[in-house]
Amino acid sequence: MKLAYVGLGANLGDREAMIRRAAGLIGAIRLSPIVETEPWGYADQPMFLNAVAEVDTPLPALALLGHLLDVERRLGRDRSGPRFGPRTIDLDLLLYGDEQISAPGLEVPHPRLLERRFVLEPLAALVPALKIPGNGTVSEALAGIQSSS
Repeated sequence: MKLAYVGLGANLGDREAMIRRAAGLIGAIRLSPIVETEPWGYADQPMFLNAVAEVDTPLPALALLGHLLDVERRLGRDRSGPRFGPRTIDLDLLLYGDEQISAPGLEVPHPRLLERRFVLEPLAALVPALKIPGNGTVSEALAGIQSSS
């Protein structure tokens, strides 16, 4: 089994219900507080709700990513719009144990993890002292973003 952390975001429909449903479908053992955040990367869209789920998984990282993409499809995710645009659900594999992975279609830790307060805040609510492979702790990464704002 491997402890992984998955970012969940939604800004269309019943956002909170979608996040909670996705958390159940991915087998979350813990879910951070759900926070409302500004859009990132594409500003002209509704506000997001974001959270982070802790998942204890037997799946290898690439299989877990495949499962996350399958859950997105099952929950109506449409990828035909603009990148970072509105979505019913978005699931990002943020961390997979203490592994660093660089494979086609998968980068762990998530390549933009250290830039995204909307992910770091909920992650810090779950595991503030967790070490991000190749970096400091989650709380140190969040403090770095807050000090540069």
